Amino acid sequence: MKLQLKLITACTLLALGLGAHAAPLIIKYSHVVADVTPKGQAALKFKELAEKKLPGKVEIQVFPNSQLFGDGKEMEALLLGDVQILAPSLAKFGKYTKQIQLFDLPFLFTDIQAVDRFQASKEGQGLLTSMTKKGIMGFGFLHNGMKQLSANTPLGMPSDAKGLKFRIQPSDVLEEQFKAVGGNPQKLAFAEVYQALQTGVVDGTENPWSNIYSKKFHEVQKYIMESNHGVLDYMVIGNAKWWAGLPPDIQKGLTEAMKESITFGNKVAFEEDMAFRQKVIDDKKAKVLPMNKEHLQAWRTAMQPVWKKFEGDIGKDLIDAALRANGK
Repeated sequence: MKLQLKLITACTLLALGLGAHAAPLIIKYSHVVADVTPKGQAALKFKELAEKKLPGKVEIQVFPNSQLFGDGKEMEALLLGDVQILAPSLAKFGKYTKQIQLFDLPFLFTDIQAVDRFQASKEGQGLLTSMTKKGIMGFGFLHNGMKQLSANTPLGMPSDAKGLKFRIQPSDVLEEQFKAVGGNPQKLAFAEVYQALQTGVVDGTENPWSNIYSKKFHEVQKYIMESNHGVLDYMVIGNAKWWAGLPPDIQKGLTEAMKESITFGNKVAFEEDMAFRQKVIDDKKAKVLPMNKEHLQAWRTAMQPVWKKFEGDIGKDLIDAALRANGK
């Protein structure tokens, strides 16, 4: 009789799901670049840390190289709940908040350390929660690096860009940036860039060294100009409704893992920036051209009107905060 009761109790608990371990929460983390890039490494570090901090409770599935969603579909997928975490470039947020267009302003930051200081400031941190009402929760900023211009013709002075077609991300600021020097900006998904450069659909583009090397853009571009004219950073984001519905212990573990993985990714980005630059040089498939003070000043002057054009949308207070981060 006791054995029968034990069997009945065990079967009842099993039927209720109380006698077995609950399946781990599946969290999909999608991005569009290679695992070898700083963003790719940060995503893998997040998986490692989150699963270590929350053993058996979460399973992080990382999808690099647009395997799950490409540039054009990932934000929609996040808002629909088809993916939980993304790390889009900051240029992708223009339709959700105009303030983040700040990061696309050309020649705003002197170097990546200035970007760091601004993002850690009250103004920078405020941008992470500026889109929660639209379903987007920001977890932190992830560096890739300062952008370099590339083309099949040397771009010494701004006039050299006249008439050339440049691939850009979907950003009104970047569109005006190239129009300011007489270029023809073309919005293309990141996954399409290599073929577009190879076939001449576009003549040039802008990217940090890690993207240039990992996506082999230097194999289909003759010249890379060391312009450091802008920053290509990402915001790691989650679906706000999904995040709000997570149990407190899961939120805590994921928050800790996210913070540590972003710190790790930014360290990698800083250390590897020059390493990727050297790899491009060593490959000898594209010529790397330094830009002297005269050239850089000419580009700054040509692109300066873009700041004024977007000051109303971004906010003069934010632009001033960014300039203060330069330490000048």
